[in-house]
Amino acid sequence: MRMYFKQRFFSWLDSYDVYSEDGATLFTVEGRLSWGHCLHILDAAGNHIGTIQEKVFTFLPQFELYVGEEYLGCIRKEFSFFKPQFTLDCNDWQVDGQWLEWDYSIDSPSRGHIASITKDVFRMTDSYVIDVADPEDALGALMVVLAIDAEKCSRN
Repeated sequence: MRMYFKQRFFSWLDSYDVYSEDGATLFTVEGRLSWGHCLHILDAAGNHIGTIQEKVFTFLPQFELYVGEEYLGCIRKEFSFFKPQFTLDCNDWQVDGQWLEWDYSIDSPSRGHIASITKDVFRMTDSYVIDVADPEDALGALMVVLAIDAEKCSRN
């Protein structure tokens, strides 16, 4: 399954649209005013299905993940040289990035390859292509991309 993730050009807070290959809206992401990044994920019908909330006052960036109102887990940036790494405590996913921080791979020791994330660098706004092996992992992969993008935004 291939998803296209594009940040909206004119928005005060982080806002994104996620499309399928045929151009249909899969998800909409709306930033909320809060201490740290807070992103609400809506399905195509506009129903709230997930939230990403940045934890503040941590040494390395951390983001809490919620599906609906239920706490799913946390994604943490790991201390590493040359290429970014993230871990999730809600499953065995590991996220490895390239040193330019444009391409990422999500892998699982138990399930193998989960998703590939590629940044489209020739756009005025943040745009990514997300290739997910299993469509059931689409929301989780989207949450990873949102957390990585929020971490990069906070750092810059």
